[in-house]
Amino acid sequence: MKSQILVKRYTLGLVNAIKDEEEFSVLLKELSAFSELLDKHPKLKDILLNPFLPTSRKTLIVSELLTGKAVDEKAFRLIMLLVENNRLELLPDILKAFPEMWNEEKGVHAFEVASVVPLSEGQKKKLKEKLERLEKRPVILKYRIEPGLIGGLWIKRKNIVYDISIKGSLMKLQEIMSEG
Repeated sequence: MKSQILVKRYTLGLVNAIKDEEEFSVLLKELSAFSELLDKHPKLKDILLNPFLPTSRKTLIVSELLTGKAVDEKAFRLIMLLVENNRLELLPDILKAFPEMWNEEKGVHAFEVASVVPLSEGQKKKLKEKLERLEKRPVILKYRIEPGLIGGLWIKRKNIVYDISIKGSLMKLQEIMSEG
């Protein structure tokens, strides 16, 4: 629970420091690149996450890694802040929350859409228009394939789920029948 609060605080601080979409894209790309670097070099990651290594050594290592690369000042500061506070392990979660929080800040709602088969461009357009009318604001849709649905759609935004799938309908029917 504490880490979720910290992730939200760091992410919100980063979002509030961004002035436009271009800067958002740059920061997302650079922070993702640093996270991927750590994933590709597990020994480096272990060193930076080691609680027994002095923070001064960690900051020196990260500073040397990033020096000479054209890293945005805000990305550099966030990485260094995470290292200095021994919270670098939060970076992947911050990266997951970053786009959604940025969109929310800009008044755009993000939805996850699951279907059995890929939707056509026409279907995607209709769905987007319908959700924008319902939400009365712009939306972003992320699509994925979910074979277990049998048919229909499963749409989620934060903790709200719209299950208009055959599987969902069958589960509701089963629930009603078991209540008797």
